[in-house]
Amino acid sequence: MMKIIVWFSVLMMVFFGYSCTSGKGDGIRYIFFLIGDGMGNGQVTGTQFYRAELDGRIGLDSLSFTGFPVVNMMSTYSAFNAITCSAAAGTALATGTRTSNGTIGKDAIHSKDVYSIAVKAKEKGLSVGITTSVSIDHATPAVFYAHQSSRSMYYEIAMDAVKAGFDLYAGGGFLQTRSMTDSTAPDVYCSFEDAGYTIARGYDDFNRKREKATKMVFVQETGASPFSLPYAIDRKPGDLTLSEITRGAIDYLFQKSNKGFFLMVEGGKIDWACHSNDGATMVNEVMDFSDAVEVVLEFYHQHPDETLVIVTADHETGGVGLGTRGYDLNLKLLSYQQNSLDVLSERLVSLREKRGGKVRWEEVKTVLSEELGFWNEIEITKEEEDVLKSEFECSYLQAGAALRGLYAVVEPLAKQAVQLLNNKAGMGWTTPEHTGTRVPVYAIGAGAWRFDGSPLNNTDIPRIIAESAGWD
Repeated sequence: MMKIIVWFSVLMMVFFGYSCTSGKGDGIRYIFFLIGDGMGNGQVTGTQFYRAELDGRIGLDSLSFTGFPVVNMMSTYSAFNAITCSAAAGTALATGTRTSNGTIGKDAIHSKDVYSIAVKAKEKGLSVGITTSVSIDHATPAVFYAHQSSRSMYYEIAMDAVKAGFDLYAGGGFLQTRSMTDSTAPDVYCSFEDAGYTIARGYDDFNRKREKATKMVFVQETGASPFSLPYAIDRKPGDLTLSEITRGAIDYLFQKSNKGFFLMVEGGKIDWACHSNDGATMVNEVMDFSDAVEVVLEFYHQHPDETLVIVTADHETGGVGLGTRGYDLNLKLLSYQQNSLDVLSERLVSLREKRGGKVRWEEVKTVLSEELGFWNEIEITKEEEDVLKSEFECSYLQAGAALRGLYAVVEPLAKQAVQLLNNKAGMGWTTPEHTGTRVPVYAIGAGAWRFDGSPLNNTDIPRIIAESAGWD
């Protein structure tokens, strides 16, 4: 009997001790929520192996977040599907509500709106920033501020951003600045300006305007694509980067925050590269995302007792496999790829148009050599060349045979060539879509311990953030 009483007393102490700690929070003023869209274990591990191979060794090179003290796993399924989309996965991560695929900030049957941890942060007096490497109205950023039954309602989603009134939105731009159904509806950018926002186009313009701005929208320079920032592998001098957006967001939110800030950063094009099964572009996107996390860590090291950093993914894309050639990887071969599959496709199409459809195989070989290192840096067997040449004859010389992917139109010959490079590197793919595998969760800072323990559900993340901040 005495033992039972003692154990009961211990359990009560643990329970009430945890409850008090939970209510008090962990003294957090600065919350960073970083989402690598489509970034599963294969993407992270593959990038680590790739970096190590470039250094001439076998092993796992560290990314900025892989050494965090807390590492866990998280499920990603949606309300009605084992395999989620970004809208449903993002809604779960942002609001703690599991919803149906395609839904932004609503419950699974669209009967009510559900509100994000960013809204909670704003209600608690924190400044809030929502940033991404794709468009601001894309699914993952949208779930933090919008409530729409379909992720493709881009105009309505953008207008929800105006209503939410967060302090900063940053990314490529907006996909629909005018309503598709109402010609009298206001322009998105005009609506932001009417609501007191300052519009900055490009990093220099942002830095010129941020000190006097009450609220900001930060996008690429005029003339750049609103869909996204360029892939890291395609980047040209002067292109806006996710690291610049992250650094600018931190500087801006810190200067105007009295109680602290909440910042969401999405590396959105990891997912895009994986939808294309483009290994070289994927590892460059993961490294670019890691660079943005490194910017966050610079801030964390200045405020370690007041900062929580969470890095995770909304889902895995592509079903990345490491090991298609027996027991050897040769991922360093991916370094010979000079541009994304999208740019390679554009170059091949341009060559065909320039030649009026009369392109010689030797001309195409020159392009593949320059873009992928074939024949010069990477040995291509006769059998492998025959496969490429067959694609050249069957599809490339027949204009109009392009493959329409989720985010790009791809020339089949370019797709075949990139697939060959992936195979020679030892990287395989099971699908051009999402998968149902768990994804990693990394945490560091005040309250990070709460993410440790049993595997997580994506709906757990905003609840744990709220507990860490003492908002529950």
